[in-house]
Amino acid sequence: MTVLNGWRRRGRAPSRTLDVLGVAVLCVLSVVAASVDPHEHEFVLRWSAVVLAGVGCSALLWRRRHPFGVLAVTIGCGVIFQMLGFRESPLVTSPVLASIYNVALRTDRRTAWTAAAVSAAVLVGADAVWTSNSWLDPDKAAMVAWTALPAAVGDGLRSRRAYVAAVEERAEHAERTREQEAQQRVAAERVRIARELHDIVAHHIALINAQAGVAVHLVDQRPEQILTALENIRDTSRSALDELRVTVGLLRQSDEPVALRDPMPGLAQVPALLASFERAGLAVSHTWLGITEPLEPAVDLAAYRIVQESLTNVRKHAGADHARLCLHYHCERLTITVEDDGCAGPHHPHPGAGHGLIGMRERATTIGGTLYAGPRPEGGFTVTAELPLRPGPAGNRRHENDDSRTACR
Repeated sequence: MTVLNGWRRRGRAPSRTLDVLGVAVLCVLSVVAASVDPHEHEFVLRWSAVVLAGVGCSALLWRRRHPFGVLAVTIGCGVIFQMLGFRESPLVTSPVLASIYNVALRTDRRTAWTAAAVSAAVLVGADAVWTSNSWLDPDKAAMVAWTALPAAVGDGLRSRRAYVAAVEERAEHAERTREQEAQQRVAAERVRIARELHDIVAHHIALINAQAGVAVHLVDQRPEQILTALENIRDTSRSALDELRVTVGLLRQSDEPVALRDPMPGLAQVPALLASFERAGLAVSHTWLGITEPLEPAVDLAAYRIVQESLTNVRKHAGADHARLCLHYHCERLTITVEDDGCAGPHHPHPGAGHGLIGMRERATTIGGTLYAGPRPEGGFTVTAELPLRPGPAGNRRHENDDSRTACR
């Protein structure tokens, strides 16, 4: 702060020095112009001219703080110049012109031109009263023109400064907005990638865990079926690797050659998904209602992931060996319902729990849908998603309160 204040003081000192030098030069020019008699070709220095020029020019040192007060002082000195019979000259009234320019530079356009008009009226009127010249005298017209010139120059410079300041402000605002948008896009992309990875890894790891448990049981009970169980584990892990490869492939740079990739999963892969759960010990009854319609890729992927995560939660948390899946196509929306008859009592959440339901809600909200998850009155748990057949903007969605079991999912 001390360094900054010292820099400011050093910055103001040259400005004050330039002000004093400018005022001194203007005062000398005003005195010289008032002392020259163009008709007699004589130079007669009069102390009254020195005093008036000194007062008028010195007042300009306070033009920043008191622009109108300085204008009034300089106009008064100009009127006294005319009363004492000094010749009309732009240099004689130069403090008035500088004051008009200062007012135009620091105020609005109407005020600037009002100040110029009042100054011209006072100076021309004083000249008409104290001299015998006509109102149409060329010197009076020149005085009007000279008072209008600094007003025009000051107003133009002020408008230019305001324009440059507005352009700079818009540029800074645009830069801040671009940075914020970039940060939001990065955050949204991180959430999307995390959601995809969670859905892929959690689902397949849950199936591998269940199939491994079956394999351990078969070692003692049915050793002849151990090979089938191990093949199921192999197929599930291979499927997980394939889906991870597809997801990682989506992160390729746009300027790199696009490699051939498998399509993202959709409702067409639901039968294979149900078969994988059946091999893991969860039987799922599947019902289709309504007329099946092709879905947009975003809706198709979201619907598949919601079905996948809901059934994974049933396998992990419900303690049930049977679940029900219903896909109901309406005119403009698709309703997905997954139910089970497992235990809906309280579960103790473990660290990191709850990402599955959060991801499902985010998927539904992103395409303009809704999702409810909660216990059924007759027992068990239900997940219901309402998805539009065509993705729309995400609006304000009502999130239902979930019980402690929901938090574990």
